Amino acid sequence: MKYALIITTIAICFLCACGEQQEPVDMTGGNAVSKQSKYEIGRVTEKPLASYIKLPGQLKPFEEVNVYAKVNGFVKTVLADRGTTVHTGQVLVTLEAPELESQLQSATSKYVQAQENAVASKEKYRRLKEAAAEAGAVAPVDIDNALSRMKADEAVVLSERSNVESMSNIKSYLTITAPFNGIIVQRNVSAGALVGPGSKSNDLPMLVLQHLEKLRLEVYIPEAYVDKVDLKRPVTFVFNAMPGKENKATISRSANALSSLRSEAIEIDINNRSLDLKPGMYAEVKIPLLSEAKSLLLPNNAIVRSTERQYVITLKEGKAVLVNIQEGLRSKDSTEVFGALQAGDEILLHATDEIKEGTLIK
Repeated sequence: MKYALIITTIAICFLCACGEQQEPVDMTGGNAVSKQSKYEIGRVTEKPLASYIKLPGQLKPFEEVNVYAKVNGFVKTVLADRGTTVHTGQVLVTLEAPELESQLQSATSKYVQAQENAVASKEKYRRLKEAAAEAGAVAPVDIDNALSRMKADEAVVLSERSNVESMSNIKSYLTITAPFNGIIVQRNVSAGALVGPGSKSNDLPMLVLQHLEKLRLEVYIPEAYVDKVDLKRPVTFVFNAMPGKENKATISRSANALSSLRSEAIEIDINNRSLDLKPGMYAEVKIPLLSEAKSLLLPNNAIVRSTERQYVITLKEGKAVLVNIQEGLRSKDSTEVFGALQAGDEILLHATDEIKEGTLIK
């Protein structure tokens, strides 16, 4: 009886369980939100450019010259060394060349001889002229010959005198003087050295002279900014060796031509009478820009960078088009770009190099 009751209870429970209807679980997500596009779209904007750009600049001497010998010779004395302050016309180096002395003496002797011949010819012509006063005493042809001889000897005198002056000028080349005020920054010769004109590119100069009381701050403006620089407004700059000390000056000159690096050089004259600044020092220069200048800007996350190029992905008729760009100024959330873009162009944000040309963008 006990076992019959247990069996009956189990049977009733089983029948109840079978009678319940359990709804199946929907694994397809049919009630989920419709799938959204995985691409985020942005636009290129055109806004006024920042008021200035920061560019590196380098100090250069206002004047610099490599001092070479004009003629071959041996160094006799060196009267200036590295660090010597010199003035215009001051003797820097003296040379000696014995062959030049001999050539000058030879030219002088020929000149003296030509003078004597000219004096003799002139005296002979004078005497014939006086003798010709008596009819038939001197033949006319003799007078003509004497006149021609006198003029020829005078021409020889002029030629020999020119030769002497030329040799004297060459001899003056043995004394090397400073062409302008400055400081000797390099010395490469000593007494006894054989020197000559610098005919080869690797020939070292005897001395290097620089004018340092006035310097040039040279800055190269990238091609993209050449037409946006305001040459009339003052620039500010800070030297790396003197942080915190801001200087202000005006642009003195510009090259008005692009270099091989596709940039234009501008120069700023710097007063350096105290000689605190040295050529070769670098500075961070703020170049003012024209207020009406505008540039194309896009979000920083729209730029795709690879080892080969930088580009953005634009949308044309729903397809991806890769456009190469060059970056300009960069702010916290946007970057100035240069390329085949226009204001209002649609671009992909958070783009990657996995998206290829012609990919359908939904």
